[in-house]
Amino acid sequence: MRRRILPLWRVITALGITQIIGWGTTYYALGALSMDIAADRHWSKFLIFGAFSAALLISGFISRAAGRAIDTYGGRRMMAMGSGLAALGCLILSLATEPWIYVLGWLALGPAMRLILYDAAFPALAEVAREKSRRAISYLTLFGGLASTVFWPVSHLLSQEIGWRNAFLVYALLHLLLCLPLHLLVLGQGEERQVPSDQEAPPPVTTPVLTGADRNRAMIAFAAVLALNGIVFSSISAHVVPLFEGLGFTAAASVTLAALIGPSQVASRIGDILAGHWVKTMTLGLIAVGLLPLALVIFAGGHFALWAALVFALLYGMSNGLISIIKGIVPLSLFGRQGYGLVIGTLTTPQLILNAVAPTLFAIVLDQVGPGNGLTIAIFFALASFAAMVWLARKYPR
Repeated sequence: MRRRILPLWRVITALGITQIIGWGTTYYALGALSMDIAADRHWSKFLIFGAFSAALLISGFISRAAGRAIDTYGGRRMMAMGSGLAALGCLILSLATEPWIYVLGWLALGPAMRLILYDAAFPALAEVAREKSRRAISYLTLFGGLASTVFWPVSHLLSQEIGWRNAFLVYALLHLLLCLPLHLLVLGQGEERQVPSDQEAPPPVTTPVLTGADRNRAMIAFAAVLALNGIVFSSISAHVVPLFEGLGFTAAASVTLAALIGPSQVASRIGDILAGHWVKTMTLGLIAVGLLPLALVIFAGGHFALWAALVFALLYGMSNGLISIIKGIVPLSLFGRQGYGLVIGTLTTPQLILNAVAPTLFAIVLDQVGPGNGLTIAIFFALASFAAMVWLARKYPR
């Protein structure tokens, strides 16, 4: 019996729901719950966020192995396993009356995040979407961009009504009862595609991919693009409200400016969906990476005035929105779908590790040299990332 193939839009929608839940209950959870955790348990911020950083480090260290496993066993099995681990980690956090239990919960969520978020979802979706992978990835990131918008207020409400530990219990149930079945249901469609016997199978669509020394050079260059770019994004995103306040903006203005980042992130992804078929992949990469140093230069060049802050917030959000897309489609363009999971795992390993330590290092920089000089340092890393992307686009325009 041949398994019925779901329409691609249903696969993207189902996987998009799991991305909203995955990002909202792990990566963005402490944004809404950290203050309640500290007030309830009287734990230090170092403990609360240090455990999260440890989870990100684990995610980075296992990234290559996770990518290889996705290539070997399929996205369906590995993302389902990730949902089980996420449920376990959230369950442990719901029982966290002692610091060691809290840390243990995040240690379980470290590998879970690697198996349920974009770096696993992109190759899993590529198994299903195949030649439509670029558009499918763009649509999927649109869902992911809604995670903080949905889960910050939901998490806050849950914490107020039933407590932060019961909020994590609800998260565990979402992973177990919703995400796990969805991963098993929709991702199986791409692994068992068959052509009816009365139809001739269409010839496979092949495109030249980089091999040998060219492949290695391109891998190193794009890994550098993601890592250098990630240093800036993870540092600023973790301190965005205090950063604005340190530059002289009021608390209300700082929150308002920070709130503009999310909508501009989503808007840039909608723009790619509407106009992406007219823009080459490497051109989109240049736009995505180039918007970040442009945003920082305008902010600093405008002497951190309100108009410059507005432009910065909008361009910063747009860049962040497009980076998520190019992280998935540039490797497809350069290296093809063969071994795509391992490629993603290799490219994102330095980025994930640096994302875990950069916010702490940036906090030290802000204390030592102030927000203005801190942003000047960020410009250097952003320009270095853009230079690597320019080299890559000129060397391998595809």
